[in-house]
Amino acid sequence: MTTVQPHPTPTDSSAPRPRLDSLIPRDSSILRLLVITVVIFIAFTLARPDTFPTMNNLEAMARQMSEIGILAIAVALTMLSGGIDLSINATANLTAITAATVLTAMTAAPDTAPGTITLAIVLAIAAGVGVGFLCGLANGFLVAYAKIPPILATLGTMTLFTGIGTVLTKGAAVFGQARLSELGNGGIGPLPIPLFIFLVAAVIISFILSRTKYGFDLYMMGTNPHASRFSGINNRSVLLRTYILSGILSAVAGIIILGRIDAARIDFGESYVLLAIMICVLGGIDPSGGFGRMTGVVLAVVALQLLSTGLNQVLFEDSGANFFRQFAWGVTLLLVLMLNYFSQRQRLKRASTEK
Repeated sequence: MTTVQPHPTPTDSSAPRPRLDSLIPRDSSILRLLVITVVIFIAFTLARPDTFPTMNNLEAMARQMSEIGILAIAVALTMLSGGIDLSINATANLTAITAATVLTAMTAAPDTAPGTITLAIVLAIAAGVGVGFLCGLANGFLVAYAKIPPILATLGTMTLFTGIGTVLTKGAAVFGQARLSELGNGGIGPLPIPLFIFLVAAVIISFILSRTKYGFDLYMMGTNPHASRFSGINNRSVLLRTYILSGILSAVAGIIILGRIDAARIDFGESYVLLAIMICVLGGIDPSGGFGRMTGVVLAVVALQLLSTGLNQVLFEDSGANFFRQFAWGVTLLLVLMLNYFSQRQRLKRASTEK
């Protein structure tokens, strides 16, 4: 996979920084992923024309892929830094539990005043985002300042956050009194609110990565942390902000999940972590850091959701459906990685020939 080579930082502080767009090569893997996504959609439309391309099915897929898509963006940020965040799902669940607890405490009575309900919703969302911020802060401190490898640090905090949630709920589900149902199941015209939040998050993060100093520093650090440090980039600050962003995004996903199913459990979505990592790799995020774009992540989310829903419908949810769905995910991932590998070899061969 192509690695972005660091550009030397100008010694003159007044000299303009190079645009980050010039540091990120045009990635042909995104075009291939787009083609694969279109092929998957056409294939299942032909296989199940009565159910797959319907508006109800497309709306259901849009809601389902939004939460995992936001979690995938959180993982992508940490992967760009050369790290990983395995605690995203535990953070999301702890966030949902916190928000549901606030809602239950303030609005459990059937005669709760509308003003109190509104205040409870605001406080619940604020408390949930606050929990995500603290979880991200803990991860960032362990990685940036305690110098613990990201995979070990976030594995430890994943267990810690899960333990805290288990103690708070004693393993039982906490219900949100249906106060956030509009957030999880409502829509803005034909567009489901969760999908709108996912797309807004992707656009904002894409803008941050491509147009801000933080994004420039993140790519530089992910490419070569030693070179970035000697060029004046504060690696610790970049890492801390990256894991805080990951925690906040995980919290947003947790609130959406609570709104969609009106319940929070500490063990909900146990497969989300591995799925989010797979989405990032499929979308072209380099696990070693320094390369990748949000466009690829969004396309990978769409492709895997289309594949998952299509296989469910074609196989009628029989006993082998789940196995075959995971098998198809793995085959798709390996296929894209192989295509990227051979494409990179061809580019390198052409470049060496031209020289």
